[in-house]
Amino acid sequence: MTETTGGTGVVWGAAQVRAAVEAYWAAAGARDWSAFAATLADDVVYDLPQSRERILGKERYVRFNREYPGDWQVRAERIVADGEGRQAAARTLVTLGPEETHAIHFFTFDADGRIVGVTDFWPEPYEPPAGREHLVERY
Repeated sequence: MTETTGGTGVVWGAAQVRAAVEAYWAAAGARDWSAFAATLADDVVYDLPQSRERILGKERYVRFNREYPGDWQVRAERIVADGEGRQAAARTLVTLGPEETHAIHFFTFDADGRIVGVTDFWPEPYEPPAGREHLVERY
C-alpha cells in the first residue's frame, strides 16, 4: 500500500482516510458542528450534481448542514478508501421521519487529511428546496 506524508508530517493511507470519513459522519449525525468543521479544509467544495448546486468554503458548508431542516439521521453503511490517502467513497442510509433513502458520497483529501471535496449523489435528481440560495451557487 502506498501512503502519503501530509503537510503536518502525518502519514495518510486508506485506514486514516476511512477514519476521517467516519469522523465526518459521526460529527454530522451528532450535530457537533465544531467537530464536523474540523474534518474540512477551509476551501472545501461541496457538489450536488443532481440539483446543480455547489457550496464553496467551510463556513458555508457547515452552515448548510446546520440549517438543513428536519430531524434527519445518517448511518454510514460502507466506506472504501484508496491506498494513496487522497480519496474515499461512502454509501449511507439517511432517515428523515418515516422515509429512508440511500446516498453515495465521494470525498477527496488534502495533504493534511482534511476533506477538500465532497460530491453527493441521491437516488433521483431534484429541485433544491427554497431557503438555501444564500449558501449555494447553481450551475
